[in-house]
Amino acid sequence: MARIGVVTFPGTLDDVDALRAVRLCGAQAVTLWHASDSLDGVDAVILPGGFSYGDYLRCGAIARFAPIMDEIIAAADKGMPVLGICNGFQVLCESHLLPGAMIRNEGQRFVCREQKLRVESNDTTWTCAFGSGDEISIVVKHGEGNYVCDDETLARLRDNQQIVFRYIGNPNGSRDDIAGVTNERGNVVGLMPHPEHSVDPLVSNSTDGRAFFASVQSFLAARV
Repeated sequence: MARIGVVTFPGTLDDVDALRAVRLCGAQAVTLWHASDSLDGVDAVILPGGFSYGDYLRCGAIARFAPIMDEIIAAADKGMPVLGICNGFQVLCESHLLPGAMIRNEGQRFVCREQKLRVESNDTTWTCAFGSGDEISIVVKHGEGNYVCDDETLARLRDNQQIVFRYIGNPNGSRDDIAGVTNERGNVVGLMPHPEHSVDPLVSNSTDGRAFFASVQSFLAARV
């Protein structure tokens, strides 16, 4: 059984939801503490949503220097699957594991709703259970999810198929409707929507988030 770690930073809100989603989807959920210098032998890592360190300086800017991030960066460089959700995506950008940055939503308004996405790439450890071009429905809830990057970075993302998800009906002004991106290797993925909130029909209109957890488990099983 795959062991998937979920990191808790001060101010993290969605770690319990992510842990529950991991368990519901058939993997072993492991809590990782921000101040730890060990990944406890996990096979993959999730950086969940919330307001790490109160979003002081910039969203994710302080969390990037937590001791656990040194271990995550090193493991990601060796190929470990890492998923950043919302604030976790911001942390990955601040850590330079992913390109670009997030700024305040267009219109300066917090967005909380179910959101349609298009799967642009299923060639990652977290999306291989999707079909390219699939349209899925995932919850969004953020105030600083407006993805920005320079022209050179955008061209590189397009050329390398590193844009993983695009919004269908852009909720925040993100450049090129980008909802999520991956690194060149395809093992690190970040997105603003919350797949962990779209796994249980009891509390969500969609269970499309389950495919994220099925993807990484399939990848890890094939690697053994």
